[in-house]
Amino acid sequence: MSAPRPSPGASSQPGEGAAGADPALELRRRLQGVNLYLIGMMGSGKSAVGRPLAEALGYRFLDADTSVEQVAGKPIPELFASEGEAGFRALEAAVLNQIAAWHSLVVATGGGVVTRPENWGQLHQGVVIWLDAPGELLLERLRADPTPRPLLACPDPAARLAELLQERRPLYAQADLHILQDGRPPAEVALQVIEALPAILRQRPAAPSEPVALIDSDGAIASSLN
Repeated sequence: MSAPRPSPGASSQPGEGAAGADPALELRRRLQGVNLYLIGMMGSGKSAVGRPLAEALGYRFLDADTSVEQVAGKPIPELFASEGEAGFRALEAAVLNQIAAWHSLVVATGGGVVTRPENWGQLHQGVVIWLDAPGELLLERLRADPTPRPLLACPDPAARLAELLQERRPLYAQADLHILQDGRPPAEVALQVIEALPAILRQRPAAPSEPVALIDSDGAIASSLN
């Protein structure tokens, strides 16, 4: 199984887009191709923000849910109906594993990707950005969006959304960057991300400039872990 490759829809000019030339160009240089993973609840605007963010950085944009649908050959609601949530999550994890092998991507992940611990190993290979929108804004957006949401197919979607948000907040909080939203347009949220990322990159540990020396139990330098 292989996930579809992202389309090269992003601009090759990092300065063209929501964020302006200088900060985006410098940020792209510092990122060195590291993927950006947008996480957050359904309705938090991951795809809407991801597109202008990718364009500004000269990155490619990829919607992980769309990739799952392409691999499965069916829409996510049908996948939930035939395989259940467990089957969907397993395929989602497999697709994420393949995405992590690529570079220079802005990835809009599914809202529940954070619920499988193994997914964090892939996410933390890049920079994880939590788009945090209040429940009222999420509900407003979801009510205006005709996209079927299997996890909200219940008599009281508002209560279910609040329940999911409460369960997932501690998981989303493991992100490298937390972006609070107040309903501003996606391009402005993308600019928020670009302005906040340099501080995160300063905090991330750099790769060692020299090979790491391995010390065995006798205190001698070893050449391998074997």
